[in-house]
Amino acid sequence: MVEIEIDNRSGAGVDEQAAASFARVVLDGEGVAEGELGLSFVAGEEIRALKREHLAIDEVTDVLSFPIDGLGDLPDGLPRQLGDVVICPEVVGSEWRRPLAHGLLHLLGYEHGLEMEEREDRYLGA
Repeated sequence: MVEIEIDNRSGAGVDEQAAASFARVVLDGEGVAEGELGLSFVAGEEIRALKREHLAIDEVTDVLSFPIDGLGDLPDGLPRQLGDVVICPEVVGSEWRRPLAHGLLHLLGYEHGLEMEEREDRYLGA
């Protein structure tokens, strides 16, 4: 099972259980049955600082992904460290599912484009 550590530093009410369940649906759909994932909900200034620090773009955004292991082979016995997805409720409002799916797909190596959009739509039931 994928272990998910959730940290809500945003000050907004977030349904953490629903977010974890949805993340597991996406990861399971992508063939990831085991691993570790960090999921953070942060305020606008924090996500802006992260985007500025890591991407050299000074703006607030909806979601950022920080992959660690990818999907390559790991030595036996080591848990897969998928990485972290950071979401800003100030930007996404109550609709965090698409940004979460988007961030998870980035962790798994997908880039922006039609394939990613189709996968997001599939997980959203569109």
